[in-house]
Order: sequence, then C-alpha cells, then structure tokens
Amino acid sequence: NSNVLLLGESGTGKDLIAQAIHNLSPRKEAPFVAVNCGAIPRELISSELFGYEEGAFTGARKGGNIGKFELANNGTIFLDEIGDMPVDLQASLLRVLEDKKVRRLGGSELIPVNVRVIAATNKDLEIEIKNNRFRSDLYYRLGVIRISIPPLRERSEDIILLARHFMEVICQSLGKSPMSLDSRLIKAFLDYSW
Repeated sequence: NSNVLLLGESGTGKDLIAQAIHNLSPRKEAPFVAVNCGAIPRELISSELFGYEEGAFTGARKGGNIGKFELANNGTIFLDEIGDMPVDLQASLLRVLEDKKVRRLGGSELIPVNVRVIAATNKDLEIEIKNNRFRSDLYYRLGVIRISIPPLRERSEDIILLARHFMEVICQSLGKSPMSLDSRLIKAFLDYSW
C-alpha cells in the first residue's frame, strides 16, 4: 500500500511498470486510474483530480463531477509526469496524501478516499526541489518506495529478449509462423545506441 515513485527517462516504460505494480497488488480488482499531470491544463488539474460541485465555476456540469481520486477509490491512481505539476497544486495533493480525503472544488464536504499513489517523472526531482519547482515534502511522501528505471542502453541484456518477445507477439497477431532473428540483426540491435 506504500506510495511508489518511478524515476526514469521518457520511453523507459514507467506506465507499464505502474500497471504491473497495480496488477500484482491486493488492489488489482479495484480501478487503476492514470492521469498525465503534464497534459492537463493548469486551470483544470484540481477539478480533474479532486472533482467539483455543480456551479463551482462557469461551465461546470450540472450535478458536478467526481475526480480521479474518487474514481480510483480502493485502487491505484497513477500520476504520470508528476514533475510537471504546478507547485501551488502540489500542496493540495500533499493534503490529500496526508488526510486521505478530498474536497471537490466548490464543495465543503471532505470525502474519504483509500487510494494507493504511484507517481512517475522523467525529471530529476532533487534538482527541481533546489530550484523551488517541486516540494520536498511531497517528494518524500510520494517516494516511500523509489524505483529508478534505467534506459534500454544501460540494460543491453534485455534488447534481444524484448526483440524476440515483440516478434513473437507480432507473428501471432498476423497469423504468421514463428520467426527467428538473423545474427546480423542481433548485432545491429546490440550496436545501436539506444
């Protein structure tokens, strides 16, 4: 149930690892809700994460809307690109992590949530903290378990394993007979600067 912080370059598969952690946890039957914090406009992050009440702002849906934390209740919320979250909104997230309750925008009721948080970033959060772009208290709260994911160029032993796996999957999906990798292709894969 501990919060997990996945650290690694873009393309290292942080989203796949987050999904695998959820799928192998006691929460696997509950929702897995993924949120890309870098893709949501700043003005909408709070309403997306915490929901809103009817009339909370111009254009708010009649009846309001529940947020991603409520959707993930009893499951996992995956906060991808957490390093892109504005500092002022990090305080709200920290409060939810501490209290295990959300308050919808425009609402007064505190709603209990039982959510495991997995966060991911390709940024060096320690540098972001030094530059006052990320809260140190949030960093430690999210990173109860920190997993650094090395890029493929640092784990060359996986290259051929992955190539064979994808080739098998593609052959099966196309109804083709199993194929093997030519030795020249293996050498090219191993020589490539991933």
